[in-house]
Amino acid sequence: MDEPKLLAERFEARRTHLRAVAYRMLGSWSEADDAVQEAWLRLSRADTSDVDNLGGWLTTVVARVCLDMLRSRKSRREEPLDAHAPDDIEDRGEGSNPEHDMLMADSVGLALLVVLETLAPAERVAFVLHDMFDLPFDDIAPIVGRTPAAARQLASRARRRVQGADPPETTRERQRKIVDAFLAAARGDDFAALLEVLDPEVVLHADPVAVQVSLARQAQGVPAPPLSPEIRGSTAVAETFFGRAKVADVALVDGAVGLVWAPGGHPRAVFSFTIANGKIVAIDLVADPKRISEFDLTILSG
Repeated sequence: MDEPKLLAERFEARRTHLRAVAYRMLGSWSEADDAVQEAWLRLSRADTSDVDNLGGWLTTVVARVCLDMLRSRKSRREEPLDAHAPDDIEDRGEGSNPEHDMLMADSVGLALLVVLETLAPAERVAFVLHDMFDLPFDDIAPIVGRTPAAARQLASRARRRVQGADPPETTRERQRKIVDAFLAAARGDDFAALLEVLDPEVVLHADPVAVQVSLARQAQGVPAPPLSPEIRGSTAVAETFFGRAKVADVALVDGAVGLVWAPGGHPRAVFSFTIANGKIVAIDLVADPKRISEFDLTILSG
């Protein structure tokens, strides 16, 4: 059997699973079909000779396509609110179609899909991949552009929203208090207060662009502690931020409270926080313009 035909058969064997993943993320059969078709096009153009787990590779591709579609949907503010109401599984009328039967037997339900529509794109993807398809956070992290710890936090927020156990307003109020305390301590002269809001094992991750900007500023003689891709421990992280962040604004970053540096209204750096037990356990600093453009950002008033 020739290679293209074999590849097509391997893809078709996974189509039902991929369509289920896409539908749970998008809530639309037509968009799910579009996402799966895009995955096939990417597969047909890719060199997969070194791919050991084709199913995992395809799931990752579909997830990334769906995330792009969700973010694009989010950016089209002119669309009516019901433009993407989820399609009802039970109304498809496909009789004994095996794929339809499988989806019916393992359906997340229309009510859950409606709740998922309220989640930020990255939250929705992390929740669906982990809670519905048991994908580990180490695999989810690169899809949503976060660390594994931050991806876990995205899924956790989504889970609480879905379960109705923690209304988003309550969650954000707690996040806001902690981020406000961090910002006040970073801007002020109270090093102890900055340590207080940080977990002892906190880790700061900075993307390559942020590291390059830091090195350039040091070369220009700007006094600042060196920024490396990863800084661990509350003391080291506190020293990185102490006396700084004076021009950062509190913002919603993909639905969670974070910080944005946006001179002239143009975001140049985004700080995402992972919070657990009232402490900041991880900070992700992103300065890559492409990644920043993919965030759903809302500056909050003081």
